[in-house]
Amino acid sequence: MAPKTALSEDEATPDPTGSAAGILGRWGATMAGRARWVFGVWVLLLVVLGAAAPSVFSSLAGAGWQANGSESVQVRELAQQHFGGNSSAAVQVVVHSDRDRVESPAVQAVVGKITELAATDDRFAQVVPPQPGMSISPDGHTGIVIIGAAANTDDMVRAVDEHKDELTGLSGNGVEVYPTGASALWSDFNKANHDAMIKAELFSWPVTLTIMVLAFGSLVAAGLPLLLTIAGLVASAGGLVLLNQVTPISVWAINFAMMFALALGIDYALFIVSRFRDAMRGYGDNMRAAVAETMDTAGKAVLLSGITVLVSLSAVLLVPAPAVRTMAVGIMLAVVFVLAATLTLLPAALGKLGPRVNAVSMPYARRQQHRSPVFARWGLFLHRHPWTVAAGSLAVLIALAIPVFGLKVAMPSITVVPEDAPVRQGYELVQSQMGEGAPGMLQIVAPANEAQQTAQAASQSPGIEMVTPPMPSADGSDYVLMQALPSVDPSDEQMGTIVDDLRSTLPDGALVGGAPTENLDLQQALNDYFPLVVAVILILGFLLLLVSLQAPLIALIGTVVSLLSTAAAFGVAKLIFQDGHLADLLGFTPQGFLDGWGPVFFFAMIFAIAMDYTVFLLATAKEHFERSDNATQAQIDGMAHSGRIIFAAAAVMVAVFFTFALAEPLPPKEMGIILGVAVLLDAVLIRLTLLPALLRITRRAAWWSPAWLRRILPKISFAH
Repeated sequence: MAPKTALSEDEATPDPTGSAAGILGRWGATMAGRARWVFGVWVLLLVVLGAAAPSVFSSLAGAGWQANGSESVQVRELAQQHFGGNSSAAVQVVVHSDRDRVESPAVQAVVGKITELAATDDRFAQVVPPQPGMSISPDGHTGIVIIGAAANTDDMVRAVDEHKDELTGLSGNGVEVYPTGASALWSDFNKANHDAMIKAELFSWPVTLTIMVLAFGSLVAAGLPLLLTIAGLVASAGGLVLLNQVTPISVWAINFAMMFALALGIDYALFIVSRFRDAMRGYGDNMRAAVAETMDTAGKAVLLSGITVLVSLSAVLLVPAPAVRTMAVGIMLAVVFVLAATLTLLPAALGKLGPRVNAVSMPYARRQQHRSPVFARWGLFLHRHPWTVAAGSLAVLIALAIPVFGLKVAMPSITVVPEDAPVRQGYELVQSQMGEGAPGMLQIVAPANEAQQTAQAASQSPGIEMVTPPMPSADGSDYVLMQALPSVDPSDEQMGTIVDDLRSTLPDGALVGGAPTENLDLQQALNDYFPLVVAVILILGFLLLLVSLQAPLIALIGTVVSLLSTAAAFGVAKLIFQDGHLADLLGFTPQGFLDGWGPVFFFAMIFAIAMDYTVFLLATAKEHFERSDNATQAQIDGMAHSGRIIFAAAAVMVAVFFTFALAEPLPPKEMGIILGVAVLLDAVLIRLTLLPALLRITRRAAWWSPAWLRRILPKISFAH
C-alpha cells in the first residue's frame, strides 16, 4: 500500500456542518439548508404581526407615569371612586373670554356644549361647571370645567385624543376653549414626541444606508441589515399591539423599540455578514459550511450580546412604574425579534446569496479583508504604548464624568410641550389668571371625622395659599375631598418641600395627591430604585461576561469600564440639559434638570449597548487566544478583526441617535444626544482604545481562570 503523503483539500478542511461543529454552527447550516422553510415561516409571521402593526401608535397606552402603590395613586383612585371622577385624571377645560365674564350667556353656552359633549362618552363622569372661589379667576373672565374621569388613566388619554379637536373647536365668538390637566398633557406630549420620533427615524434611514454602503462596499451586503431590521420592527410592532391586549403598554415603548431595533439589528448583521464574507473564501461553493463557521463564531458573540442586552434591560422591570416598565418591555421585544431574525433569517439569506452578497460592489470592497490592516496597526500601536493610551482615555472620561455629581433630576415641565399645544395654552392662561400654582392643584382625601382638622392644618402648611372647603363624597362614603393651591409652579423644585411639609402636618388618615404629587412620588420611586437597578445590571453583566469568556479578570474589567462611558455621558447631559451649554445651537430651553426617568432608563440602555460592543471585541480576542495561546496575538488580532465592525456599528448608532437631537420636543432630544454621546465615547475611548490597552497590560492574566471555576462554568469556545 502506498504511503499517504498528503491530504486532499476536503480531508484537510473539517466539515463545519457535521457533528464536530458547535450547536450554533449546526443551527446555521440547518437554516441555510432549509432557507425556503425559514423564509416561509418569516413571511407568515410578518403577515400575522404586520396586520396589527399599523395600529401600534393608536392602540398603545398613553399614560402609566406613576409609582404603583404610592400615596398619590391612592388619592387618585379614591377621588375617582367616591367623588365623581374628580381626580388627577379628570379633564380640565379652560374657558376664557377677554370680553365676557364666566356667568355671561356666551360663556355659559360654551359650558353647556362642553357638558353635552362629555355626556356622549362613558369614559367621562360627572361634569363640574366653574365654581366661584374655586375654579373661576378673581376677575371672573376665566373658568375651569371639570370633566370627571370614569376610566383608567390610559383610557382618559385616549378620550382626550378623540375629543380634543371637538373641545378646541368650541372656541369662537370671543370665547377661547383649551383642554388641559394631566390627561390632556399626556395626549399632547405623546403626540409631539411621536411626530418627532417618526421624523427622526425617516431622516436616519438614508444616513444609515450611506454608512452601511461605505462600511460594506456592497449594496446587497449593506441592504441585508436594513431588511433584517425592518422584519424585526414589523414583528415587534405587531407583538406590542397583541401584548397590549393583555396588559397596557406605553406608546413610548414603540418609539424606543424602533430606535433599538435599527441600531442593534445593524450591529448584529454587520458582525455576521462581515464574518460570512471572510468565511466564503475558505469553503469554495460550500455555502452551508461558510454559514456554519460564521454562526459558530460571530453568531455565538451575537447571541451572547443579545442575552446581555436583554438582561440589562430586564433590571428596569424592578421599577414600579408602568410606563417605565413597558418601555423596557418594548425594547426587549424588539431585541428578541431582531435576534431571532439574525439567527434564522440572516443565515438562510446568506446561504442562498452566497457570493452574490458582494454584488453591486465598489472597487475597494473586492480587496477588503475581514482582518483590517488599519486596525491591525492600531492594535500594534496600543500594544507598544498601553499605559499612555490607557491614562489618556481615563483622563478624558473622568473629566467628562465629574459634572455628573451635580446632576439634578425631575419630571418634565410644561415647557416640553410645544407652545401652540392647547394644553400649554390652557396651562399658561390658568397660571396668569389664577396664580403660579393653579395648574397644579393638590388633592387631599381625608376621613369625614378629620375634615376640619385636615382643612385647618392644610391651610397653615407652608407654601399653601388656599384650601377649598371639604366636599363630601358623591356616594355617601366616609371621605371628604379638598383642593389645595400651592404657591409655586408645579415643576418648581420647592414643590417637593411643600408636599413633604403638607403630608407631615396632616392627620394620619389624610392623603395628599394630585398631578404634581404623582410626579414627585414617581420621581422618588425612580430615585429609590436606581441603586438597585444599577447593582442588578452590573452583577448580571459581570456574570454573563464571566460565563461567556471563562475569565474573571477580563469579565470584571469589561464590566467596570462600561460604567465610565455611562458616567461620562451623564456628565455631558448635565452640562447640556441642566446647565444649558449648546442650548441655542440645539434649539431648546433648558429646564434646569434632566428628565427624571433618564438615569434609570438611559443607564440600562447605555450599559446594554456598551456590553454589546464589549462582547464583540472580547469574543474576537478570545477566539484568537484560543487558537494561538498567545495574549499578544489575541490583543492585536482581536482589534484587527473586530475594530472596523465596531467602528462602523458605532457610526451607525451615533447617526441614528443624533438624528433625534433634531427633534423639537425635549425628551427625544435628550434621548438622542445622551445615547449618541454614550456610544461615541464608548466606541472611541473604551472599546477601541482603553479596553484593548488593558488587555495588553494584563497580558495572560486577562484570560486566566482557576480550575474550580472552569469546572463549574459551561464550556463555551469561540474558536471554530
